[in-house]
Amino acid sequence: MDRPETTFTLAYVVFALCFVFTPNEFRSAGLTVQHIFSQWLGSEDMGFVQHHVRRSALTALLHCCLPLGYYLGMCVAAPDQDLLRVHRAARGWQLYLGWSLSVLLVGCVLVFVWSRRGWENHPICRALGAHALPRSSWRAVASSINTEFRRIDKFSSGCPSARVIVTDSWVMKVSTYSLHIALQQDCHLTVTGSTQHSLSPELNAPLQILTISVASINPRVQPFHIRLKSTEYAELQEKLHAPIRNAANVVIHLTMSELFLETFKTYVNMNAVYECPSGQVSTGRFTRSSRISFIHLVCRNVALHQCLINGSSAVNGCRQNESPNS
Repeated sequence: MDRPETTFTLAYVVFALCFVFTPNEFRSAGLTVQHIFSQWLGSEDMGFVQHHVRRSALTALLHCCLPLGYYLGMCVAAPDQDLLRVHRAARGWQLYLGWSLSVLLVGCVLVFVWSRRGWENHPICRALGAHALPRSSWRAVASSINTEFRRIDKFSSGCPSARVIVTDSWVMKVSTYSLHIALQQDCHLTVTGSTQHSLSPELNAPLQILTISVASINPRVQPFHIRLKSTEYAELQEKLHAPIRNAANVVIHLTMSELFLETFKTYVNMNAVYECPSGQVSTGRFTRSSRISFIHLVCRNVALHQCLINGSSAVNGCRQNESPNS
């Protein structure tokens, strides 16, 4: 049987990874920072910026608690280690406890510094300050963003920890610890690449993910990248005031039909080359049976039924069939 500390270690590692990189199962069960601390964070619809300022600070603090949580859990999972009495614990555990306490202390100090003067030192608030007009503050920018976010015609895509939001004036990317913001009239969007997946676990269908660079002419605004499905590309374009440049000449599949055909071609090209048996005429890469006179189209695919051979006879009377499809 596995030792209790080994079982707990594996379980805690899985929990920590799921807590940091929240999968859909955790979101469905409500095991997210937004859901557990929803009352303290406030409504995202009523105060979008303030909600994410508090959420990012709380998320950073909770993640800093994970190393110490492992030590406290090991105190229960492995009582023979006598970890509650630190002076009797092994040297390695003493060093780990000191490190985990240091991580938590740094997190507490960081959140305290952020919260000073009404969260003015928070990275999100400093990013908003880059868009503030002279003799104004980040709060005026936050008020504008909050107002536009409440409108129902905004574009929103992605999971809560990696979401893309486009309003009438702003392009925003929500991440675990930050909020990237760019003013529409000051930024240029460029498609820089794409990745294609033959099967999406969420949609049970082919999926193309586009990577788009958002660069602002404001030198105080750092460029960032957003990722979204190719089927949402047209909706994003409708919300933007300027067209999206395609510098990498990426082929964008705007519909599920285009994605299916591209995936189908990929798998067909992976098949072995069909060798024409005697009695068939080869035309380039395609084949046509000369024995079927009423078929005038060139065949693009041939279905082969391969069977296991037992001795000299086929199993269950199975034999090879050629089925040309036009």
